[in-house]
Amino acid sequence: MRKIFLIVLLLGFVAYAGFNLAESVAPYVTIAEARASTNSVQVKGLLDKNFVPQQTCDEFTFSLQDEATGETLRVKFDGVKPDQFDEAYHIVAIGKYDASDESFHAKKLLIKCPSKYERQQPQ
Repeated sequence: MRKIFLIVLLLGFVAYAGFNLAESVAPYVTIAEARASTNSVQVKGLLDKNFVPQQTCDEFTFSLQDEATGETLRVKFDGVKPDQFDEAYHIVAIGKYDASDESFHAKKLLIKCPSKYERQQPQ
């Protein structure tokens, strides 16, 4: 009886963990794919220099540019501007696209800065 209870408990835990893990995994997509997706995704791009980032009380808005196509995407982040945002080489936004206001609502931002430990390229 006790073994059956432990097996059921273990299977329940594995199912719960698997469900939550599958829900938290967000694939990398292009800007065009992010616009078409209804799930949470990760979009990687460069900071669009033609758009001036704006901070309101609870939202930070900026624009990402796709390296390959040059396509841009307005991103609204629920929070404040990250510390190293201005030095960012790449920015990864994790969230969902909202067609009603034509912007990507990011719940998390990953700032990828050039490493100070990488060899400097001759100019």
